[in-house]
Amino acid sequence: MSLGSIFDIAGSGMTAQSLRLNTTASNIANAETASSSTEETYRARKPVFAAIQQSMLNPDQQSLGMGGQQGPGAGVRVEGVVESQADLQMRYEPQHPAANEEGYVFYPNVNVVEEMADMMSSSRSYQMNVDIMNTAKSMMQRILTLGQQ
Repeated sequence: MSLGSIFDIAGSGMTAQSLRLNTTASNIANAETASSSTEETYRARKPVFAAIQQSMLNPDQQSLGMGGQQGPGAGVRVEGVVESQADLQMRYEPQHPAANEEGYVFYPNVNVVEEMADMMSSSRSYQMNVDIMNTAKSMMQRILTLGQQ
């Protein structure tokens, strides 16, 4: 693995964590959205990640770093975003404008405490990838100064 491929790997991690932050923010924003039926009720969303691995067909080729072939452990990609299948919250609130005929209101299956923990985790992961990129940049600058001495 070349030093340049670190930017591709960290960049893919930053992209994935950015999507995770966005879905978490969407979940928190819709945590108290009321609905009169289960079909209309917002459901918590979670991104699904997959590791990108080096092609096993040609292990001799190494990544050149800037958009070349994937190196060993070449990052992460987002497979998709799935909706949670957890039970919705059903509350008896007959005076609520969104109450159904029986007086029940449906609320999303969003756990705000869990979402805040996810937000902190993805924020720290994003920052760690930024730190990795800064360290790699610093190492590359030091390599360039070796030739001057």
